Amino acid sequence: MNAAGNWEALKTIVFREIHRILRIWGQTLVPPAITMTLYFVIFGNLIGARIGDMHGMRYIDFIVPGLIMMSVIQNSYGNIVSSFFGSKFQRFIEELLVSPTPNWVILTGYIAGAVARGLMVGAIVLIVGMCFTRIQLHHPLVTLATLLLTSVMFGFAGFINAMYAKKFDDISIVPTFILTPLTYLGGVFYSVSLLPPFWEKVSHMNPILYMVNAFRYGLLGVSDVPLGMAFAVMIGFTLALGAFSMHLLVKGRGLRA
Repeated sequence: MNAAGNWEALKTIVFREIHRILRIWGQTLVPPAITMTLYFVIFGNLIGARIGDMHGMRYIDFIVPGLIMMSVIQNSYGNIVSSFFGSKFQRFIEELLVSPTPNWVILTGYIAGAVARGLMVGAIVLIVGMCFTRIQLHHPLVTLATLLLTSVMFGFAGFINAMYAKKFDDISIVPTFILTPLTYLGGVFYSVSLLPPFWEKVSHMNPILYMVNAFRYGLLGVSDVPLGMAFAVMIGFTLALGAFSMHLLVKGRGLRA
């Protein structure tokens, strides 16, 4: 397939993914808005008033970046794992596999859908946050780069989950038992500098900590980890997961008998 054909195939996959997100907006966009509103009310206003300042700022201001990042992670992952597994379950992925569409085009199309939903939900949560506090933006490029890297990285992670999944229950195991705990322990609601030394070191083994803090640096200008290290972790994980995703797709893991 030539470049023009690859471009048309990519546009078709991306359009289908975005159309799917918007068609079932009640399932893809509304729940995160409701959930994050509750987080802002409970943690930001009620509990935050008792906690006081964090890093010299109001607690609700401190948790805004973490809540946005949590939404982006969950929705980027959830979009591709459900969409790609659905294509496997309904067996229309076979139409793409037998076509001359290159594997990298297929993977890029699905990742673009994950990024689109992650950014949409991130924007919605940002708007919700603006109803509760004043949102600052200290470093726009850092903020945008962190959002894109995180969406792509968890898009690859969701793709890998979908490749290995054999039934619908399999696509909920990782988000429930791995992704959610890592997210909550990734510095969303607290600064790891408050932890005892041992647990602070353990927390630094959590990759989500680096994403949350890089995004917090972009919005608020504060971070518990060096910015360079945060981007090194994000880029490293993104490249590793991307390479593994392409390997699985080329091998047809879970796609061919």
